[in-house]
Amino acid sequence: MVARNDQTTDQELLAALLQARRGTAFFARKLNELSDAELDGDSLLTGWTRRHITAHIGYNARAIARLVEWAGTGVETPMYASTEVRDHEIEFGATLSPIALRNLFDHSAVHLNVEWRDLPEDAWHHKVRTIQGREVPATETVWMRSREVWMHAVDLANGAAFPDIPVPVLERLLRDITGAWKTRGTDEGLLVKVTDRDLTFGDSTSASPTVVSGPLAAVVEWAAGRGRGGVTATGPGAALGQVPAAPKWI
Repeated sequence: MVARNDQTTDQELLAALLQARRGTAFFARKLNELSDAELDGDSLLTGWTRRHITAHIGYNARAIARLVEWAGTGVETPMYASTEVRDHEIEFGATLSPIALRNLFDHSAVHLNVEWRDLPEDAWHHKVRTIQGREVPATETVWMRSREVWMHAVDLANGAAFPDIPVPVLERLLRDITGAWKTRGTDEGLLVKVTDRDLTFGDSTSASPTVVSGPLAAVVEWAAGRGRGGVTATGPGAALGQVPAAPKWI
């Protein structure tokens, strides 16, 4: 008989799973507060409606579930056949009827949760490959999902905000974003300071950096390209005291 509880006993992993599941529940709450007609409204992402956000989150759960299946069976099942297939899938999903779109989110979330729950302890360390081509252990799928549901709940533009996101998720998001800048070399001359957590990221070697600072939630909102409220900027990149746009990270 299939276990009704997670097979892993790793406490750190269990905590991460709880964070992802809470994020899914948070997204579900913000989605369910929207009427069917409101699904047609704009999201915070340019060119995407709330329908696109919902379709993306639904198909993302299916894609991550394929990685978890890969880890469990050893049979390679990529997230997507290609980025073009992924993009087409989202565009198609956005055309679904409201009930079908909501069912896509609900059923895919349950499927992913079951795949996580039933994955044997040792299989969590098996390597899978993301759509970007990174080889990662199956444990990474938990963060991949957590990041999507928490941030895109805000993108639904239905009252959720970055301060609603748990601090551990915000901190890891900021590390991911600033790490991507560093890899691409786009953080040159940019220093990011989190005033309420004593955290600093970016180019610490510049003699006269542009310094963007503020509370953690506001800094992550700016770094993720979702807004500039609550942060301030000083230095050569802050013309007339304005906060510059954050470098692209995805």
